[in-house]
Parts: sequence; C-alpha cells; structure tokens
Amino acid sequence: MTLTSPIAVAAGPAATDTHCPYCSLQCGMRLGGPTADAPVAVLERPDFPVNRGALCGKGRSAPALLARDVRLTGPLLRDRPGGPLRAAGWPEALDRVAAGLARTRAAYGPDAVGVFGGGGLTNEKAYLLGKFARVVLGTANIDYNGRFCMSSAAAAHRRAFGLDRGLPFPLADLPHTGCLILVGGNPAETMPPAVRYLRELRENGGTLIVVDPRRTRTAELADLHLQPRPGGDLALALGLLHLVIADGLVDEEFVAARTTGFDGARASAMAHWPDRVERITGVPAHQLREAARLFGTARTGIVLTARGPEQHSKGTDTVGAWIDLCLATGNAGRPYSGYGCLTGQGNGQGGREHGQKADQLPGYRSIEDPAARAHVAAVWGVDPLTIPGPGKSAYELLDGLGRPDGVRALLLAGSNPAVSAPDAGHVTERLRALDLLVVADLVLSETAALADVVLPVTQWAEEDGTTTNLEGRVILRRRALDPPEGVRSELWVLRELAARLGVPDGFPTEAEQAFDELRRASAGGDADYAGISYARIAAEDGVFWPCPAEDHPGTRRLFLDRFATPDGRARFAAVTHRPAAEEPDDAYPLYLTTGRVLSQYQSGAQTRRVAELNAAAPGPYVELHPRLAERLGIADGEPVAVTSRRGRAVAPARITDGIRPDTVFMPFHWAGAGRANSLTNPALDPVSRMPEFKLCAVRVEPAHQEASR
Repeated sequence: MTLTSPIAVAAGPAATDTHCPYCSLQCGMRLGGPTADAPVAVLERPDFPVNRGALCGKGRSAPALLARDVRLTGPLLRDRPGGPLRAAGWPEALDRVAAGLARTRAAYGPDAVGVFGGGGLTNEKAYLLGKFARVVLGTANIDYNGRFCMSSAAAAHRRAFGLDRGLPFPLADLPHTGCLILVGGNPAETMPPAVRYLRELRENGGTLIVVDPRRTRTAELADLHLQPRPGGDLALALGLLHLVIADGLVDEEFVAARTTGFDGARASAMAHWPDRVERITGVPAHQLREAARLFGTARTGIVLTARGPEQHSKGTDTVGAWIDLCLATGNAGRPYSGYGCLTGQGNGQGGREHGQKADQLPGYRSIEDPAARAHVAAVWGVDPLTIPGPGKSAYELLDGLGRPDGVRALLLAGSNPAVSAPDAGHVTERLRALDLLVVADLVLSETAALADVVLPVTQWAEEDGTTTNLEGRVILRRRALDPPEGVRSELWVLRELAARLGVPDGFPTEAEQAFDELRRASAGGDADYAGISYARIAAEDGVFWPCPAEDHPGTRRLFLDRFATPDGRARFAAVTHRPAAEEPDDAYPLYLTTGRVLSQYQSGAQTRRVAELNAAAPGPYVELHPRLAERLGIADGEPVAVTSRRGRAVAPARITDGIRPDTVFMPFHWAGAGRANSLTNPALDPVSRMPEFKLCAVRVEPAHQEASR
C-alpha cells in the first residue's frame, strides 16, 4: 500500500483546518493536496494551542487510510452463517439490517437488540447513536468501548468532585506546576506531542515523578521513577498519603474549608506505613519518602493517571486514593494544581457525555434521574416513560451476546472487540453466537469480518463533526475531501434505519444540525454545550465545557470557587489496599501487563494498514527481564508462549532490564497468535465496571517447550 492512491479533493480552500483522528490530544493539523507524494498532504497548524504544530507519526501518516485500497468502499452481506461476505448495494444492506432488528425485537423484546459504540465517534454520532437505541429500538442495552478506557477515573472523579472532565484544567497548566506525578501513563509513546509539556515542566524547575512497572520512554524523562508491581498503585498512593500526614505536610486550612471525609481517609492511610507498602509494591521505602517529600513540599502539584492504575477491578478506589493525595496537600481547585486523567481515545471524553453509556443521557445526565429523563424526552419529542432505564456495561453486554437473556442482534460502530475486549477469545465466540451482527466501520476489522452485514462509513477527513479532547475542549473536524462513492456517514445510516423502523424524523444527516440538537439536549447538564456553536469553535480554537450560554467564555479551569457537589466540597475516599482479582500463584507465577506502542493505536484496525507504521512496529512481542529470560532459557527474539487461565499467545521475546523481573509486558494492537487480550482478565470494578486489563497471572515458556507439553 502506498500513499499515492487517487482521492478526489472537495472543492473549497486550498487547505482545511481539522484534527488528527487518533488520540485524545486531537492535535490540530491542516489538510491540503493532493500532492505527488500523498493523496492528501498533512500540513502543520502551529496556531492550535494543544500541539502547536507538532504531530506524531500516526498523525502524519493518517491520510494513508483514505486510500481506496485499504478501506471499505461498499456494503457487504453474508447470505448464510459461515458463508462468505459479498458486495451489496445500500438499499439491500439497510433492508437486511432493519428487518433483522425488527424481527429480533418482535420475537424477544427490545432489550434483545443492542448497540455498541466507540470512543472515536464524533459527538454528533455518539449522540444520535444513543438516541437511536432508546427512541427507535427502545433498548436499554447500549454501551461503548470507552468503558474499557476511562471509566474508573470518571467514577472516582465524580465521587470526589461531583463532575468528571478528564483534565479539569488545560494542558498548558502542566509546565507551571511544582511537582507532577504521572501514574501508569506513557505519553512519550501514546501521545508524543504532549511530551513537550513534561520537558517544559522540568525546564521551569518543576519535578516529574513517574509511576510505572516499566522503564518507559516517559519514565526516562523523570526525576524519580517508582516501579511498583502491577496492582500496587492503590497501596502506593495510600503510602504517600501516610507519609504526607506523618510529616506534617497536610494543608489543614484547605482540608477544613473545601473538603469532607478526611478523618476516614487518614485512618485508611495510617494503616499503610512505608515498610508495609514496600512489601506490597516492591518500591523501596526511601523512594516513597522522597516522592512524598517532593509532592508534599511543592508550591503546587498535579497527579495524572492513565490506564495503568485505572484498568483494574479496584481502579475506582485506586484513582480515589490519588485524588486523596491531591486533596490532603491542597492541590485541587486552584491554578496549576489538581487531579486529571489522560483520556485515551480521540473522543473518549465526548463519547461518554452524550448518551453512548448504558447509564447516561446527553449532557452527562443520569438515565435514572426523572428530571434528566424529562428534559431529554422533551428535546426528543417522546414520553419520558418510553426511555429505557440503565442497561448492561460493555463487557457484560458482550458476555451476554447470543444467550437467551442477552442481546441477540447487535449494531456495532467504531469498535473492534474481537481484538480489544478482555478475554477476547471468549468475546469472539459470543459475537459468533449472535443472530445478527451489523458492523459500521471504515476498514474490515477482525470484528467486521465476523459480521452478517458490514456498512462502510466515512472517516475524519471526509466529514464535519466535533470531538472533545482530554481537556474538555470541544473542537471541530472539517470535511476536506469527498468519500468514495459507496461510503456513507453513520448519521445517514441512522436516519435510513430509523425511517425503515418507523421513525422517519429526528435523525438529521448534517452534523451541524445534529450538534445543535445535542446542545439543547445537554443544556443544564453537567456537560453543558448549550453555548457552543460551530462558529465559536472555529473562531476560538475550541471551547471548554461547561458553556451554558453563547456569551459564556467556556470553563478552562473547573472547581476554582467550589466543587460540583451539593455542598461545594470535595469528598475524600476512605479506601484500602486489596489484592487484584487474580494474583500470581504456582501455576501462573508471573504478572502480565499490557499497553500501547508508539506506532500503533488501540486494536490496530487502522494503524496496521499503514506501511510506515508497520515498518516501525511490525508485530507483537513479549517484554521480559534478563534474569527471568535466563531462568526460563529464553533468548532474545525467540518465540515465547504466554498462557493464562483464559488463553494463550505467542510472540517473540524482547529482553530488557527496563521491566520488573516478576512481570512481562505485551502490546495489545494485534490479532492472531499474538493477541494479548486472549490472556486478560474480565474481572470488573464494582463501581465503574472496568475490566482488569492491566494485570493477570501468566506462565511463560519457550514456545517449542510449551508445544511439547
């Protein structure tokens, strides 16, 4: 595949301001061309404040996916179970989908029909997908893959502050804080343009502490790297809080004036003294003391978490403990201070605000709140009683596919759970058990290859739409070129399906019309977009929510005057360390942790189709420490079998002293024999329903030895 496949550029200006289709930075870029070297040229956009012109390799190579030879260009149908997919026209494909959804709903009830969305969908698509599920299908069963990314941080954020926005402050605050603790994140590989903020922090005299079981590219930038065992982040945070309290570093005035629940949190922390925390985490007590001193004495401080501490069956409590550390030191609700989450997917923030989650309505409203239901019902023109209640969370929805009491017909958009879900082998079996699987995507992903109907949809450069980045900045992607003739937007697909299912109105196909309805639906909610318009976004380089009126400036920094709780105070969480759902034992003696690499993204459905990115990261691997490799008789590059209670994966060994000797690491971007999520544990956090991706017990051996057992 090359970058020279012809693509028609829509009439208009020579260059179009838009945004990268990948991570939650949503970096600004300009699209021009075509040129002799690329179907669309990616140009720098130095005036956009988040990335200031910088782009990683994924962003620079994004136009490769616009080429016709790598993407879907017409609908596909399967005429019989197990039969091949064949080309079809849109009327036949949509008639098949509508008939299958109607038949399933009539035979088994509305909750037998499900919708599964994605954190890469625009706000407009996410909003109308949620509306379609509740108004047209009448099903409670809608969720999205963002449940796998930020849900524990969101739950902890709401519990502590009454409101969840990934970062309650702009990224530009990071270089001006006194001490930044980054827990379980590796932006040097996952969002490289953000690394300049870390470098500027240190240039300004601030301190960077990185918490990660691996010595990543980000950890190499740190003043102090804490390397706990997987699953140790909760104990580590409690140990730091213990030391802050013991050393008299609590901001007593802030705690008294702006928080509640400190006594309970203090009692929990006092049970996590340094020697105990060292035994649990493997982090030496002297490093714990140094980290507590650096954070506790800094003029201001920020804690950022990413998937490392969040993707656990105790992820909500873990994030809560890190928030407690911020609250105890007075590092919340004031400039250059606070807790934030490094959102993963491009629209992971907006995707959870406007109705894709099983328990939420647009504006980040609770679906169980009668006032919220009444407001949204009025916008939709329906009786509030017809809006279903909360449905199943993402993994629970997938686990029930094809079962008598589960979803039997599924519409899936912008997600690839055959690779990305925990215990992915089991999830693939459940997908195969469906009576009807409909997948809307831009490529034939591993999940789309299982579908009965595949619908080819537009992508970022071929459509208008908004996303919301990790700062809560609502930004605007602009259409720069025409899609292939056989490709349609999800907005058009939803309108056509709704009409076939008896709801001819209420599903606009123009993104700006959909956004204007979203604004009305979100008005008065936590995530209030009422004052945000396409014109404002374009003029202001994005608008921060909440923005309740057109003359409101938007909210760059939350909580400066009060927190979003009924009494205006932040709440401490009295949490305590507990083991993971699955710890190593004699049969499976090692920890497995998973993550991303620089040149691939999420399930790899897109990036694995880009030659430049594949050249840099051609396949999966198993990272292990030299001492572990020597003990197991494994040489660098040798095929290694990794086995858990759920499955097996085989990939080449990569030996490095940057990982703990009791831990192995696999990136999760690949399908096939090296699929890391064949191994992962679907144990769920009781609050967020987040699966425990980041830790499971495994055994490791040379592949030839494992095969001979």
